Amino acid sequence: MEGDGPGAPAVCYQPACPARDACVYSSCYCEENIWKLCEYIKTHNQYPLEECYAVFISNERKMIPIWKQQARPGNGPVIWDYHVVLLHVSSGEQSFIYDLDTVLPFPCPFDTYVEDALKTDNDIHPQFRRKFRVIRADSYLKNFASDRSHMKDSSGNWREPPPPYPCIETEDSKMNLDDFISMDPEVGWGAVYTLSEFVHRFSSKNY
Repeated sequence: MEGDGPGAPAVCYQPACPARDACVYSSCYCEENIWKLCEYIKTHNQYPLEECYAVFISNERKMIPIWKQQARPGNGPVIWDYHVVLLHVSSGEQSFIYDLDTVLPFPCPFDTYVEDALKTDNDIHPQFRRKFRVIRADSYLKNFASDRSHMKDSSGNWREPPPPYPCIETEDSKMNLDDFISMDPEVGWGAVYTLSEFVHRFSSKNY
């Protein structure tokens, strides 16, 4: 990425992941899309895997607004039950968000993504306020499992076509997606943040 716009200083940033159109992507399977990005980073060894995190965004009611999504052209938000992005944190540099469902740049500078896609909780009804489960990429690759059963209706039909590759599973589990979506800090992997805590922890700005 060359700079941030007209008149911005040139900043040389080599993405940790492939270009958007080269990424493994299946609509409505954001948790698997990000798992595949983590796998790419590990396989290509371009960046230390410990600089990257899977970020689950949800809340207790599983109703969270995110703006600048391809599913909602215009200025309004999409109300997801949960969403998953990848966070790349490099010491002393700008952090970046990889969101395969956004209309923002890919990758997007962390502060830009917060400002345009997450905005603020101040104007959001409490039931829609977002929480963030941040999991190290190596832990995500090791522990995540999904049999995709959440994407089938009561008759067993797919709500959305599944990815073409086999289901992701571990030695211990075939389905633990709910532990990642849960915003209970006593459940699952990683650390859970409010929006303000998340921004304070990873922003390059001083808050």
